[in-house]
Amino acid sequence: MSTITSRAAVLNAMGAARPYADSRPLGIETVTLDAPGMGEVRVAIRAAGLCHSDLSVINGDRPRPMPMALGHEAAGVVEAVGAGVNDLQPGDHVVMVFMPSCGHCNPCAGGRPALCEPGAAANGKGELLGGGRRIHGREGELNHHLGCSAFADRAVVSRRSLVKVPADLPFEHAALFGCAVLTGVGAVVNTAGVRAGQSVAVVGLGGVGLASVLGALASGATPVVAVDLSDEKLALARTLGAVHTVNAAAPDAVEQVRALTGGGADFVFEMAGSARALENAWKMTRRGGTTVTAGLPPPDAALAVNIVSLVAEERTLKGSYIGTCVPARDIPRYVALFREGRLPVDRLLSGTIALEDINAAFDDLADGKAVRTVVTF
Repeated sequence: MSTITSRAAVLNAMGAARPYADSRPLGIETVTLDAPGMGEVRVAIRAAGLCHSDLSVINGDRPRPMPMALGHEAAGVVEAVGAGVNDLQPGDHVVMVFMPSCGHCNPCAGGRPALCEPGAAANGKGELLGGGRRIHGREGELNHHLGCSAFADRAVVSRRSLVKVPADLPFEHAALFGCAVLTGVGAVVNTAGVRAGQSVAVVGLGGVGLASVLGALASGATPVVAVDLSDEKLALARTLGAVHTVNAAAPDAVEQVRALTGGGADFVFEMAGSARALENAWKMTRRGGTTVTAGLPPPDAALAVNIVSLVAEERTLKGSYIGTCVPARDIPRYVALFREGRLPVDRLLSGTIALEDINAAFDDLADGKAVRTVVTF
C-alpha cells in the first residue's frame, strides 16, 4: 500500500487568543498519511465530535507536543488494514477510542485497559501505540492526538484504538460513544457502580456530564440532580429525565443539592474540569458517599480535603479515566442500550458542521453554548 493524502485540522501552537474564529488556531491542511503498518488500520472518518479535551490542548491547559493533528472522538469506515489485522476488513464501521490498550502491561492484564501504560506513553509523545508517527505535513511529521487525530477525512490508527459497531448506527451518533459516552456512562456504571435507588448529582453538563446523567438514569438512580451554570443545559437535563436541577452560580447551590438528596448524594460526579467544581462536589456528597471526578483541569490545579471528614465519615474520592472502560465490552453494551431507547445519546448532539467551521465551533464549546458539535465528512 502507498501513501495517501487527507485534509486535517492541524494545531501548530497552543494558547491562541479568543475568539478562535478570528485567531484560527486550527489550520485546515493537506497532509500525507503513511500506509497502515503492522497492527494498524486506515479509517475514512465520517464524524468527529468536539470535546473539552481538544479545547484544553488548544488553550494550553493540557500541553501536548506540537504540531499536532487534533481530534479524538470519531467514527468511520475501515479503508485498509495493515499486516496482522485479521478481525477488521474494509467496509467495517468503527468507533475510535482515545486510549489504545496493549493487552499485556500490568493494568491491561488486570482488566483495566483504560490505564494501559504503553498506550499512555504513546499518547503523551504524540505517537501511535506501535511507535512513531504516520502523518506528514508541509514541514515534516505531525503528532497524533491521543492516537486518533480525528479532525480529518482519513486517519491511520492502531487496531487497538478501534471498536467495531453496527453499520446502521448513524456516524454522528456513533462518534459520541468513543469519548462522551464511554467517559460519562462508564464513570457511573464502572467507576462508581451506582445501583438502583441510590442518589446521584452530576456537576458540569457538557457532553460527558450529560452522558453521566443518562447513565445514572439507566442505572435506576433516584433522585438524579443536575448542576451547571447554564440554564439551557439544565433545561436539557430535565428533558433527559433529571428530577432536579440546580444552577451552580447560586450561593446556596451546595445546600440545595444536600437538601434535595436528604443530606447529600450517595454519588456526586464532577465533570466540569474545575477545582472549584470538585470542591463543591465533595461538599454535596453524603457521609459514607463517593465523589467521582473525570474532569481534566490544568495540571497545577489542586484540591484541599479535610482528612478528618475523609476518615470519620468514610468518604471516598475517586478519579475516573475513560469511565474505567473496557472498550470492546462497553461500547457494544452502550450501543445496545441506545438502540433500545434506554440511553438517548442522540440528544447530546448540538449540531453538525463542516471541517472549515471548526474554529468558530470551538468558541461555542468554550462559551458553554454547545454540548457536542460534530464535524461530518
